Amino acid sequence: MKITQAERDAVYKTIFNRRDVRAEFKSDPIPDDVLKRILTAAHHAPSVGFMQPWDFVIVRSDQTKLKLKQGFTQANAEAEALFEGDRKEQYSTLKLEGILEAPIGICVTCDRTRSGPLVLGRTTNLDMDLYSSVCAVQNLWLAARAENIGVGWVSIIHDDVLHQTLGIPKHIVPIAYLCLGYVSQFYDQPDLEKRDWLKRQNLDSLIHEEQWQAKL
Repeated sequence: MKITQAERDAVYKTIFNRRDVRAEFKSDPIPDDVLKRILTAAHHAPSVGFMQPWDFVIVRSDQTKLKLKQGFTQANAEAEALFEGDRKEQYSTLKLEGILEAPIGICVTCDRTRSGPLVLGRTTNLDMDLYSSVCAVQNLWLAARAENIGVGWVSIIHDDVLHQTLGIPKHIVPIAYLCLGYVSQFYDQPDLEKRDWLKRQNLDSLIHEEQWQAKL
C-alpha cells in the first residue's frame, strides 16, 4: 500500500507535535472506540520474533490513581534530593505527572516469558522484548496524538508500587505508566525545553558515517 503525500505529512506533523503532557489534562472522558483505536495501534508495534510481549492495564479508579500518586510523590522526593543548588530549586517547580488529572492511566508491561524461552531474534540480545514493548509505547503515544489526546509518561515511580497497586505478577516488567486525556492545549515546544532544563541536540552532531566519530 502506497502512502500518499498528505498521509506522509500527517505522520510527520503528529511526530513533531507529540508532547509529554502533565498539567493540561481535561476531565472529558475518552470514548471507548477511541481508546480501542489507540490500543490497537500499540498492539501493532514491531516486536522481535513477533512475540508481542506487551499487556495494557487500564486505570480509571480515583482510588487507584491516588495510590499511584503517593508512589510518585515518594519517588519524586528521592529524585529531588539528588539535585543541588539552582538545579534543585528549578526541579521543585516542575510538574512531572498528571496522575490524578488524567481520566485514564495505562500501564504498558512486558511479559518476558511470552512465546517461551527461545524466541527468534532474541537469541543474542535478551533485552529485545523490552525494546519491543517500548515500541508499543511509542505507537500508543503517536496514535493518541493523532486523536488529539495528550499522553504523559510517569517515569518517577518505583516498579514495586506498580506491581502492588495494579496487581501485576512478579515476572511481568512494568515498562511505562502513561496518563491519557484530552487537553486544554498542546505546547509548541516540549515543556522541559521551554523551561530551559535542556535544549534539543543538533541532529548533525549525532550522525556518524560508517564508524563512530568523536565530535568537537
